[in-house]
Amino acid sequence: MGLRYVLYRLYLFFLIRFRIYERKFPVDPPTKKFESLDLWQSYAGLLNNGILSNPSANSRVNSVLDGYRLYFSKQWYFLGDHYDWMTNPLNGYKYNKNLHWTKIRDYSEKDGDIKYVWEPSRFSFIYDVIRYDQHNKTDHSAWVWGQIESWIAANPINRGPNYKCSQEISLRVLNWVYGLNYYRYSGSLTEEKYQIILNAIYWQMKHVYDNIHFSRVAVRNNHAITETLALYIVGSLFPSFDCALKWRHKGKKWFEKEIIYQIYKDGTYLQFSHNYHRVVVQLLNMAFMIAEKTKDYFHQLVYDRAYASLDFLYHAQDEYTGYLSNYGSNDGALFFPFTECDFRDFRPQLQTLHIFLTGEALYEDGPWNEEVFFMNAKLHSPVFFKPIIRRGGWNSYPVGGFYILREQSTVTVIRCGGYKDRPAQADNLHIDIWHEGRNILYDGGSYQYNTDRSTIEYFCGTRSHNSVMLNDYDQMLKGPRFIWYFWTSVQSVAVSETDDSFIFKGGINAFRFVKKGIVHERVVCKKKGELVWKISDIVHGLPEGLQIKQIWHVDESLKISSSTAGSGKRVVPQVKNGYVSNYYGIKEHAPYFECQTTEPVIKTELRLYENTINSSVLLGS
Repeated sequence: MGLRYVLYRLYLFFLIRFRIYERKFPVDPPTKKFESLDLWQSYAGLLNNGILSNPSANSRVNSVLDGYRLYFSKQWYFLGDHYDWMTNPLNGYKYNKNLHWTKIRDYSEKDGDIKYVWEPSRFSFIYDVIRYDQHNKTDHSAWVWGQIESWIAANPINRGPNYKCSQEISLRVLNWVYGLNYYRYSGSLTEEKYQIILNAIYWQMKHVYDNIHFSRVAVRNNHAITETLALYIVGSLFPSFDCALKWRHKGKKWFEKEIIYQIYKDGTYLQFSHNYHRVVVQLLNMAFMIAEKTKDYFHQLVYDRAYASLDFLYHAQDEYTGYLSNYGSNDGALFFPFTECDFRDFRPQLQTLHIFLTGEALYEDGPWNEEVFFMNAKLHSPVFFKPIIRRGGWNSYPVGGFYILREQSTVTVIRCGGYKDRPAQADNLHIDIWHEGRNILYDGGSYQYNTDRSTIEYFCGTRSHNSVMLNDYDQMLKGPRFIWYFWTSVQSVAVSETDDSFIFKGGINAFRFVKKGIVHERVVCKKKGELVWKISDIVHGLPEGLQIKQIWHVDESLKISSSTAGSGKRVVPQVKNGYVSNYYGIKEHAPYFECQTTEPVIKTELRLYENTINSSVLLGS
């Protein structure tokens, strides 16, 4: 992680251990007085965009008003009318709201997954109510203010679990601000309510600013982008704050630096996660929207990185569903749910960003366009970019390590890359295949970040990916929480095309904690016009006594038609118990197959049989 990271963590430990942070982030700070509601209303409206009236908004809002909350875009939990904002609905554990935030544990077996307390406190459910009111010409603003005031009363400043993470604070504030802007002329918004809400916004954003270096040094991922953008936006929308100018100026500068650093030149993302990359895309959309209205544009490289991201994600996308592979860490993050599209559908965010950068739509009209209206998307970049058109054949993104083959209705994605930033999962040389909207060779996902160690090791490890293990060893050595040791690196990679085939050949240095000098080489041959993939795995320097284990997570229609060791000896695939998690917090049983050999070479052919449905049939076995 580097010397800077280590020194900062030591410095942070010192600040917390000797309670310096408790003085830096005081509880019960003085109540601030801000400009009047009338004055703010006279110039507010930077977020007052068009909303596409959508009757489908009715389907969720009744549940929201009845006390249910949608967790991680998939599961509903009943919290009731008087939720305390402190209780984990999974296990009933209630956090102490009076503890200073530095004393709150974010990872504890007893407490459970703290994300289940953070999720409703993001206030993403506000958009369901706004969309409902827009369509039905109703006004539920009083209910919205009631939820916000309930949260403020239950969460004293700088105390409890909801002050533990500055990104969570930033998201909550951004969603409150959107609600304030939409309902700013409602009669239910009194001067008293307005001052209460602004006081809470001010102190939460002061917390974010005073702790920003944690995200920019110790974390440096989508957290830093969210927090710096929130500083820029709040500083822009509330100029009466005594820190507004500083927040706006530094927030913008830091946001630009984080985008340029975190998005690689080829458009891939340093967190090695499609979910988190989509988070950044949506934040970019919000940034461009504010920049246009204030005429305060960003550095040219920010727009360049945004456009490169579009190109990468669009080419990695299944064109039938709008989904991408369930690649990397997936915590269900969709901070601003503006549409009824499924969480896995990236079209709302990519459509909006493409319009911002090119002035043209990326997809035909559909429900994803509701986000375009929310963001008031039009050509906002100071430099015009050409519309993106899908390219067939190989599309290579070598900085992040992705090689994408697009052929007719089939997409093959191969991961082969090294790391200059922290890896998320041990998934090098993983293969993911889509055909006509079906993920026929898939990634296991990530399930939960705070659960038992064996489950974490399964989903983060090589076993939940379509790659190779040596015995039960992952490619890298798992450390605590999000840490991996002995990072894999690329030795070689090349893609090519012949008259009848597409060929990938890549090698990685892996299993260094088992023995130095081990190289895993993978060759993938895809016949043109045929739904057949031939994969050869060679482990150079295979230690004596260890087995190669090819792992295959296959859809019911994709079969292992043959598997042989290097000597030609037939290998019989073994069915193993496994899991898949397509949405955070949801784990489903999903058998996978292992092809094992003690020889250094194994060759397997995968074939799609479109008329078969029985996944237990292994042809050739």
